[in-house]
Amino acid sequence: MSAMSAARTASVAVGVVVAAALVAAAVLFVTVDAPGITREPVSLSAQPPATASVATCTGPLLASGRDSTQASLLTDAAAQNVTASAAAAPIDIATLSPQNVTDGAGPSAVTAQPVDGARTDLAAAGSAQLDDDDLAGFAASACVRSSMDSWLVAGSATTGAADLVVLGNPGDVAALVTLTVYGSTGLVAPPAGAEIVVAPGTQRVIPLAALALGEENPIVRVTSTQAPVQASLQASLTRVLTPGGVDQIAAVGAPDTSLVIPGVRVALAPDDPDASDIPTTLRLVAPASDGTATVTIRSASGAAGEPHVVPLTAGVPLQLDLTGLAVGTYTVSVSATTPITGGVWATTGFTAGSDFGWFTGAALLTEPALVAVADGPSPVLTLAADEGDDQTVTVTAADGGDARDVVVPSGASVDVSVTAGSVYRIDAGSGAVRAAISYAADGALAGYPVQPGDAAAAAILVYPR
Repeated sequence: MSAMSAARTASVAVGVVVAAALVAAAVLFVTVDAPGITREPVSLSAQPPATASVATCTGPLLASGRDSTQASLLTDAAAQNVTASAAAAPIDIATLSPQNVTDGAGPSAVTAQPVDGARTDLAAAGSAQLDDDDLAGFAASACVRSSMDSWLVAGSATTGAADLVVLGNPGDVAALVTLTVYGSTGLVAPPAGAEIVVAPGTQRVIPLAALALGEENPIVRVTSTQAPVQASLQASLTRVLTPGGVDQIAAVGAPDTSLVIPGVRVALAPDDPDASDIPTTLRLVAPASDGTATVTIRSASGAAGEPHVVPLTAGVPLQLDLTGLAVGTYTVSVSATTPITGGVWATTGFTAGSDFGWFTGAALLTEPALVAVADGPSPVLTLAADEGDDQTVTVTAADGGDARDVVVPSGASVDVSVTAGSVYRIDAGSGAVRAAISYAADGALAGYPVQPGDAAAAAILVYPR
């Protein structure tokens, strides 16, 4: 090899080495963050396909102990009448099979399929009424979406109560449910609440007394794996062999530092001869930590009484008597230093022929929503505005009736007369409004919050590797 060829070969070799070093350095620069240099990761936005809207109802009113030879036997006591409609699609109503109700009819599961690739807004609600020797009163509740984590903020497991936890699974996969209870000693995980299997298309019923025997103010957390469930509670009361009312209450969402309960119907004045006890009470729990809660009660005119400031002990529910309330409709607002959840109990009296109802928190209506008004006496839609600007809410009958524009003053509420068995569309504009349906008459009291609309699933970010 000549001297020139040797030099050329050496030059090429050096060039290859240098090039390889530059490539390695470039790769290292891309994969390793240099000091003082930050890079946004590569991401792609993906829109999940629209899914069906499904609302599961509580089902018929149930009675236990009607067969003296089988005290724990559950049977249907009164059928539930369901009102349902979807915004832009036909609805399909299926029936869940009750696993431990003898010859039970089972609850309805209402489904609306997507239209033109968009999820369909759906509303459904049910009601039932009876006047039997062992069970009497009126119950109404919204049919709601299933959830992996929800809370039952009503009921009692003391003498005279025969409350039931009701779990429905409208899906195609079995759910494994755990029930934990917040009571007078804090959080308890009862054996009867562990690993409850709710098969697809079925309903399971668990007596509240099996979970929290003797608890006056229990709050039950419902957690599910494998599949979501619709949880509700049937509350009933007997006073010295006389029925004292019945209600069905759907579960609520996660605790928050703000709780607003509109549409609380007070049907018994504190000076009424039938008011042998406090007719309206608030139940609260702070699951995670101690704190304080400020409770404000406003009438439909917006007038506020003196706020109540109460201490909260982590995991221990409290009962606050709401005294001195005249007959009417109220919004109960709670602001806390720690996340809370709860509900309001009210009654029409404490003698034969009385009924009671539980009222739970309502979410802000940030999108137009449908609400079903179940059959029942004197239904009222209560619109409650948060503090801020006055709100204009448009209420339209879903069957094409005339629209009504309702102005809701800041921090106040307005009652709107609605028709039982109908469905309405509520457009709350800026979304600083909450709403509820309530009923009140002799021997009948109930209510439920308006659920936010079934919005399309939000886009998700995918990070390629």
